[in-house]
Amino acid sequence: MSSGPSLLKELDYSVLQQCMHCGLCLPSCPTYLETGRERNSPRGRISLMRAIADDEMAATRGFADEMAYCLGCLACTTACPAGVDYGTLFESARAEAELGGAAASPWRSFIRFYTLRFLLFRPWALRAQARILRFYEASGLRGLARKSGILSLLPARIGELDRQALPIRREFSDAIIAAVERPGGAARHRVLVLTGCIQDIAFSDVNRATVDVLLANGCEVATPRGQSCCGSLHVHNGDLETARALARRQLDAVDPAGYDAIISNSAGCGSHLKRYGHLLADDPAYAARAAQWSSRMRDISEWLVEIAFRRPAAPPSGAVPVSLTYHEACHLCHGQKITAQPREILRAIPGVDLRECPEATMCCGSAGVYSLTQPATATWLRDRKVGHIRSTGASIVATANPGCQQQIEQGFKSGQGAVRVTHPVVLLAEAYTAEAKRVLS
Repeated sequence: MSSGPSLLKELDYSVLQQCMHCGLCLPSCPTYLETGRERNSPRGRISLMRAIADDEMAATRGFADEMAYCLGCLACTTACPAGVDYGTLFESARAEAELGGAAASPWRSFIRFYTLRFLLFRPWALRAQARILRFYEASGLRGLARKSGILSLLPARIGELDRQALPIRREFSDAIIAAVERPGGAARHRVLVLTGCIQDIAFSDVNRATVDVLLANGCEVATPRGQSCCGSLHVHNGDLETARALARRQLDAVDPAGYDAIISNSAGCGSHLKRYGHLLADDPAYAARAAQWSSRMRDISEWLVEIAFRRPAAPPSGAVPVSLTYHEACHLCHGQKITAQPREILRAIPGVDLRECPEATMCCGSAGVYSLTQPATATWLRDRKVGHIRSTGASIVATANPGCQQQIEQGFKSGQGAVRVTHPVVLLAEAYTAEAKRVLS
């Protein structure tokens, strides 16, 4: 079968051949667990990719739909004994599907342009859109729209989007974090904090807590103004061209050699940011800096453990332990292989009773925009996750990814009971604050 340009054909063929078809990935794959179909498993998808590389099939609508059905959670990479680089295969396959236009339609093309190439490519546009959403919520217009029943007259998809709308913060990161902040004593490290895009507008409190914790551990913290999206959502949605443009923008704005570490507090972003060296490996103008960038990238929990973070002092005796459980964001535990460090931080917080959550490494169904594109599977995974969290009896859930936080919060809102869902670094920052108050009193 003859076909046009193909990203899968351009891949090193040994990457496609690496899968032994042993099936050890099957129990870890959420979509295979849901359907029991080989096609919906990692090795089934790799077989489809290889068929395209071998020129045995084209990137059809069926292929595009299958790649869209994959969460990209990378749980299969943790289970794989052969070390198959499924992340690279998955990114190439989604880009292949977009390149061929198998799933294209005027409406889909508009949505992709508006979100990926307009909002997420222009920080001012994303923040302007966020302020509109903030006004819609704060003014009471959203409540009025829901009570009036007008949403029921619109396509069902509109109502679903309204229910999943981000909780926009009143102040974004630049308003609550200075460009450079220094610790009280001598600085032992100089780091740069990435505020992200969704993290910036919806979870700026996590960014503030990240800076506070770094200051408490002797770090001078730089937080550049008006930061851009890292490109993670673009890669996961098959837009490699825009992802590379955003990576180059980051490298133009930041000299990685000037910092001991570049810090991310978002699992999905951090996993992608560590791959800048891979993403720009063929760009002679950026390859060296991209590799240096990747070598300095650290998740906040990874960095804190690396520098032997300070344990907060214990509270007065007799304090009631706080029950807490931890959900492992896929791109932290599977993408970055970081699983012990967040637990070390949580166990260091005084008064915490850390309870292990069943299937802690199973995807919650957020997976970037997956909860919007595959709502049925995303809801099934969300409810499965919430059930496991409830079984621990914990009153707090810690997780290190904004999408996971929102997904789990929505799961509890749709059912009985409530828990607090937050980032481990927020809990550590609160422990430092409580410690300081005890000293002052």
